[in-house]
Amino acid sequence: MAPSTAMSAATIDSIEGLVHVERLVGTSADPDAAPDLLVEVPHGACRRAHYDAVRSTMRGPLPDDLHVFFHVNTDVGAWDYGRRVAERVVQAHPGRQAWVVRALLPRTFIDANRLEEAGDDLARGGMTAGLAPYVKDPRDIEALVALHRAYVEVAERAYAAVCGAGGFALSPHTYGPRTMAIPRIDETIVTLLREAHAPGTWESWPVRPEVDFVTRTPEGALLAPEGMAATLVSAYAKDGIEAAENATYAMHPSTQGHRFSARYPGQVLSLEVRRDLLVEAYTPFDEMTVRPEAADRFAAPIAHAIDAWMRAKGR
Repeated sequence: MAPSTAMSAATIDSIEGLVHVERLVGTSADPDAAPDLLVEVPHGACRRAHYDAVRSTMRGPLPDDLHVFFHVNTDVGAWDYGRRVAERVVQAHPGRQAWVVRALLPRTFIDANRLEEAGDDLARGGMTAGLAPYVKDPRDIEALVALHRAYVEVAERAYAAVCGAGGFALSPHTYGPRTMAIPRIDETIVTLLREAHAPGTWESWPVRPEVDFVTRTPEGALLAPEGMAATLVSAYAKDGIEAAENATYAMHPSTQGHRFSARYPGQVLSLEVRRDLLVEAYTPFDEMTVRPEAADRFAAPIAHAIDAWMRAKGR
């Protein structure tokens, strides 16, 4: 799983076990041109096989039943609706093309959407650290950090190729239906999650918006395209979907999403969709299956908004 040495600023490739790259090309698009759209899914490792592949390489001790944390905390459905956005945007104009970049590195071990130095104090804000605090074997740390750097290199090339040429980037995420007051993320995380999901306790946690756009820094600076989130909140409301803006999270400076959004202000949109609305059955401790029609329902307004943004810029 070493990084490829054959990448250029305008070409990125899949790396087995680390990142899957797909290029969608319109029927009249120039295949050698920079893509108009990047869909980057930093939490794309959402299948049990993704977890098992990395877990099997680790040498040090880890918490028992850590797969429970993986299933609770993985962005099931983010790749599905993100890819559908890319399909719709390309279908809307045959001269367009898009990259869909899916990280395969489970955030259970190291988070591809965090800066490398992001520490475990992020748990107080409901976020995970870069490197999980229960990963302590030096050999595991070295291997995970190398994989993290390799993925970030791919993402950097993708953003530079697309946004650097005036294109648009979407960072799709999903989250659980309720905000749980998990006090810490450490060796006890599985026990804490089971307690939080116990009948009588689970119902006490606040329900999250069905869609939440992450557009501003904690200080209130807007990094997303001006007005796009508000337009989408209205569009979702017409379909009976409750959407909000920065109701759950702000664009935290410890995230790669913040870094790329600040580098290309007004060209990147990040959002969360409640994963229980995307899957056949919400089973937080087990693998879930996404319903294609649900992914398309949430993708359609986003694709329409991006299409309008591109047309306004002559793309």
